[in-house]
Amino acid sequence: MNTEPLMYHALAEWWPLLSAPDEYADEAQMIANAARSCARRNVETMLELGSGGGNTASHLKGRFAITLVDRSSAMLDVSRRLNPECDHYEGDMRSVRLGRTYDAVLIHDAVGYMVCLGDLRAALETAHAHCAPGGCGIFVPDHTRENFRDGTEHGGRDDAGRALRYLAWTHPPDAAETTYTTDFALMLRDASGLRTVQETHRFGLFGEGEWLTLMQEVGFVPHVRTEAGMPFHHGPRRIFIGVRPEE
Repeated sequence: MNTEPLMYHALAEWWPLLSAPDEYADEAQMIANAARSCARRNVETMLELGSGGGNTASHLKGRFAITLVDRSSAMLDVSRRLNPECDHYEGDMRSVRLGRTYDAVLIHDAVGYMVCLGDLRAALETAHAHCAPGGCGIFVPDHTRENFRDGTEHGGRDDAGRALRYLAWTHPPDAAETTYTTDFALMLRDASGLRTVQETHRFGLFGEGEWLTLMQEVGFVPHVRTEAGMPFHHGPRRIFIGVRPEE
């Protein structure tokens, strides 16, 4: 997270054409099921850290009173248009403190931008600090070291005189297997013509044992689940759930 990807800042207004809300319905259902089955209290409130354009929240807000936090003000603006009934706050998942707790805390795939164990620990500490006793934290990385797969994805859509197409090319991890990169090529067409943008995003890659150890160290009782056939993934996806003990 040492650089600011154009995708989430200067190009944030294009986000709905890159990643549409309707693609998140199944994953949101999985998250809601995990929260309700693992928490030791009724789940009525949820905090999402690294909420981006609010696509996941658009399917969860009918189930929970959801508060959204992201470090990008531009992405929060996108989310506010999609989720005007939700509270939005600008903040970094490693350090933000809202001064209240929630029945569940979610960090979706934005947790991938934690590129070292220190960053991941800080994000988990933030989740724990905002999790009520008996509540749970839900963490949904795209990859763990054990289930990593490289490859390509493509997509995009048209809307109101604009169009976007993208190619995402994920490469094998570095020699130490602690990070990996994805190259994004974006083609953007509007009334001014066609332009192309390319940028590289770097992500952290951690083993399941590291995840479970850190979750336990920050105060969660950790669990891991396998969810097969989730969107954007070929094969089973591992999600991590931490229960904060009741006091």
